[in-house]
Amino acid sequence: MADGGIQVEESTETSGRTAIAAAPTKKPAVPKRRPKQLPPFKVLLHNDEVNTFESVIAAILKLTTLQPREAVLRTLEAHETGVALLLVTHKERAELYHDQFTTFKITVSIEPDGA
Repeated sequence: MADGGIQVEESTETSGRTAIAAAPTKKPAVPKRRPKQLPPFKVLLHNDEVNTFESVIAAILKLTTLQPREAVLRTLEAHETGVALLLVTHKERAELYHDQFTTFKITVSIEPDGA
């Protein structure tokens, strides 16, 4: 073993020359910083005069992890007040939810969660 914590291996090639390969014996340092938390975004369900309660509830159940009771409550809230908070997630997932609800022709919007 060579000095400095480096292991040296020697091998003889067919040409008669000696090849030296050095391999570090220390493991790479683990970063001490934690990954940055992604900022939260709200996914808001809007009332419309096009979709039925059943179709909105079915879409919520299909696209989110909300339970049937929660889906009904959010749909009623949007119907009565004009808008309801469906969920809060990071921006990329909120954008995905927006696109998915749009395929069902259901109006949702996203906005930063100011909390």
